[in-house]
Amino acid sequence: MASGPNVQGNLNESERLIQRAVEAGAELVLLPENFAQMSTDADKLKAAEAEGHGPIQEFLAETAKRFNIWLAGGSIPLRANRVDHVRSSLLLYNNQGEVVARYDKMHLFDVTLPQHDESYHESVIIEPGDQIVVADTPYGKVGLSICYDIRFPELYRQQLDLGMEVSLIPSAFTAVTGKAHWQALLQARAIENQCYVIAADQGGYHVNGRETYGHSMIIDPWGTILDCLPSGAGFVIADIDRIKLEATRANFPAVAHRRLSCHLKEQ
Repeated sequence: MASGPNVQGNLNESERLIQRAVEAGAELVLLPENFAQMSTDADKLKAAEAEGHGPIQEFLAETAKRFNIWLAGGSIPLRANRVDHVRSSLLLYNNQGEVVARYDKMHLFDVTLPQHDESYHESVIIEPGDQIVVADTPYGKVGLSICYDIRFPELYRQQLDLGMEVSLIPSAFTAVTGKAHWQALLQARAIENQCYVIAADQGGYHVNGRETYGHSMIIDPWGTILDCLPSGAGFVIADIDRIKLEATRANFPAVAHRRLSCHLKEQ
């Protein structure tokens, strides 16, 4: 997707693409980060919803139930503890339209790329989460993260300790950083954790002036790219092969060979 400021228009486009994916056989669907709105900080605050209420969450619940799918809602703005901030939240719905997991983006994209005249400061508007989330699904244990999180491998190691087998990574990677690092980071997370990686990325030019990289892809536990959409609206699709996942971990037991562990410090 290349989402814009109009929430209803983005929801309509999401529904169209979900239907296409379902017609191709999809049972677990991931939408990109900010799928319902890519706009200004003021617009994000205005669109923020209370947990369990609001048009974006109603759309996700109804869509999951209507298409009989598990649906991961990219990221949406939910109200935060501070009135001038939001949480960037990934909600996972089962095929009954019920929320089974919520993950709030932990790592915030506060970076400057002077050679490209780009600067981003998510912490101005987003309040970070502090909970690692792995959810039980019919497709295995699913770890939830969002975009910039992918640069912090310790997060995925802790998900692995919780049994993670499939990693969902909705994103809105910039064109510059995407070209440099996107595929390498995704394949690294798949290879080092011997898991499936499903990454849905915004891709194109946005009304707010951003350009995102696209290249949504699905990667297997050996690091093989199973499907990729370089640009344009659409979807990628692949099977989650549990036999392949288990065989990879059994025959090449790098996960079992770990000598170090990653743990959050006590607060």
